[in-house]
Amino acid sequence: MNATEPYTDEDGEVRELDDAFFANAVRGRPPLPPASRKRRMNLMLDPDVIEGLRARGKMSAHVNALLRRDLGLDPAD
Repeated sequence: MNATEPYTDEDGEVRELDDAFFANAVRGRPPLPPASRKRRMNLMLDPDVIEGLRARGKMSAHVNALLRRDLGLDPAD
């Protein structure tokens, strides 16, 4: 098989992956640009607030959404 042959056909079907594919494969996703990366921040919260966030799961996503809405940064507003 030719190493330059595409791994997908015109229908999007993937052909059998060969040694050349795995030799050049890159693991993981590409890094985000610095301006888009999240940054760590220490924050003191009341215990009931923490428990409420834990009950929802995905705490960072919920806190971000709540703060965006409260600060008027939500594009849906």
